[in-house]
Amino acid sequence: MTQPKLTKRQYLVLGSMLFGLFFGAGNLIFPIHLGQIAGGNWLPATLGFLLSAVCLPLMAILAISMTESDSMFHLARPVGKAFALFFLVATHASLGLLIATPRTATVAFEMGVQPFIGKDHLQLALLLFSAVYFALTYFFSRQPSKMTDYVGKFLNPVLLLLLGAAFVAAFIIKGDGPQLLAATHATAAGSQLTNGFLQGYNTMDALAGLGFGVTIVAALGFFGVTSPRRRSQDVAKVGALAMGLEAIIYALLIALGVLSLRFTATTANGGPAFTAIMTHYTGLIGTGLLAAMTVLACLTSAIGLVTSLSQDLGHRFPHIGFKRFLPLTCFGAFLISNIGLNQIIAWSTPVLMLLYPLAIALIILGLLHPFIGKNGLIYKTTVGLTVIPAVLDALNALPQPAASWIWIQAITGWATRFIPWYQYAMDFVPFMLLGLIGGVALAKATGTLQRPELVSEIRE
Repeated sequence: MTQPKLTKRQYLVLGSMLFGLFFGAGNLIFPIHLGQIAGGNWLPATLGFLLSAVCLPLMAILAISMTESDSMFHLARPVGKAFALFFLVATHASLGLLIATPRTATVAFEMGVQPFIGKDHLQLALLLFSAVYFALTYFFSRQPSKMTDYVGKFLNPVLLLLLGAAFVAAFIIKGDGPQLLAATHATAAGSQLTNGFLQGYNTMDALAGLGFGVTIVAALGFFGVTSPRRRSQDVAKVGALAMGLEAIIYALLIALGVLSLRFTATTANGGPAFTAIMTHYTGLIGTGLLAAMTVLACLTSAIGLVTSLSQDLGHRFPHIGFKRFLPLTCFGAFLISNIGLNQIIAWSTPVLMLLYPLAIALIILGLLHPFIGKNGLIYKTTVGLTVIPAVLDALNALPQPAASWIWIQAITGWATRFIPWYQYAMDFVPFMLLGLIGGVALAKATGTLQRPELVSEIRE
């Protein structure tokens, strides 16, 4: 059957939709925070951030498409059914319920609403705001087929206009670009590169990419693109368009963070700094501008997260289904969002340190599909060895009071002495490479490494 060719307009709409799904709460505040803590060392920090916050999500989408996976469960299935189910539930629970989606509401509230509310009424205001916020999220998410219209054609273009206005005020009207260049000096590029890479974890976009990959493939299906080869090509084009735009915006946000050091103090998460930036460059108008921009960015991201979770888990547990998972997810995220942003961020770090190395391993294995197929031996050795540093890094990232427990300190002390790159939280890299190389060698030695087209796809 002849596959329809997407028009330029359709590519732009799909690219806009994908950008809108990715660009949410953390995508606004964490680049600002990175710019502040990097200071004059912003260039290597930006490179590291773009590697984990832009390249990895794009690779995740391609991995889902290239392996023709229906969900991240099928991408992880060659490791084993138990691991695949754990990874699916843990990742989606983090994205759609426990961390990312509640965080979109709390960031939208703190940056877009809190400046207009008195301190005595903050908790009640958060409760009311989050109730309306997740009611809208549920409304827009009920029909996934309409997501292209809601996000790609309306919400996202407005967001881009608001972001563009902020950048014009800072770099053109105020003309502060040269001051950014003047702040550059010799740096320990390696440490700043690593720091930027790890800060990119906070966007959670590599994990989201494994879920949004399914969403963008479904959107292509609505346009009549069903051929695996054609789908992979279109996913690559749409992904490059969306993530290329995101890379430009990240770089500009990091630059704003660097410039903000001239008129405000370094903040804990970038939210208050963004408010100070908008006030400095646009005055009272900037406060309203920031409120609208933040709410739109967070809402579009929340729509994608709850839809992706409900689609994947609804497919995995059909007796519950999408229509039941969606309201449950929205209600659960509403409850957790009222805990507050600081607590959500504090407990998100160890979860991300556990899941990100596993996701990176699966993404790389998915991209190697043309060479290794879904060889279970290679998947098991690669992911199996990656689990070890992932668990160690998660323990090391625990917040207080858990971090002060004696047995936690004993484990982290031992790992610091004996595990390569542990102090940089990059110890998963040698473990992952050792597992991949060893798995390929074992597969060749046992004669199980075949051409991918001869390897049967694993499906349940």
